[in-house]
Amino acid sequence: MTHTDPLTEILANARVLLFDFDGPVCDVFAGVPAPEVARELTALLSARDAAAGAKAARTDDPIEVLRIAHEAGTEPGRRIEQALTSAEVRAVAVAGQPTPGAAEALRAARAAGRGVAVVSDNSAECVQAFLELHGLQEHVTHIVGRPSEQPHLMKPNPFPLITAAEQMHIDVTSCTLIGDSLTDVRAAHAAGATVIGYADEPHKADLFSEAQADAVTEHMQDIADALTAE
Repeated sequence: MTHTDPLTEILANARVLLFDFDGPVCDVFAGVPAPEVARELTALLSARDAAAGAKAARTDDPIEVLRIAHEAGTEPGRRIEQALTSAEVRAVAVAGQPTPGAAEALRAARAAGRGVAVVSDNSAECVQAFLELHGLQEHVTHIVGRPSEQPHLMKPNPFPLITAAEQMHIDVTSCTLIGDSLTDVRAAHAAGATVIGYADEPHKADLFSEAQADAVTEHMQDIADALTAE
């Protein structure tokens, strides 16, 4: 187990666990590559706004294409958001199994009496579809997906974390976010929540430590094991 003591302590003090989706729970674009989706979205955007399409062509991140579309205006933003949501739902259907240890962590969290929510910059629709596909929906009480037509409220904005805490009638400072990116760490810090960095790539452990994540783990199974051992 990586950084056993901090991880165990953080989990012991958390009343609610907030799971980021893409990474800690699912590799969303494992079956449908993200660059392919970004190109499809860029083509749609280019047909409506050539300048925005040219800007979007410089990225292979579908979420970034969405941000650019919303900058271009309400209509292109809405159209690209609808297309991205549809693409995400298609993608999770062929994304394969949950991240190793993720299902165990979700089950262990509920068995240990924790509240469990997913907070994601992906659509709530794709999160729900994936959880249902793998029989995990009963372990997640709340889903806070991408804020509709409000990309500025996505992480690192603390809005998704605060929203989940409000829905669960608990102070966000009693929550712990499990995320695999620096935007997750920043969102947790902004909200006043604790954060566990899931270092699914070797270089991330140092990045999370430098960003002052409260704990770091390389395996989702570590979280399940720590909760089960309580």
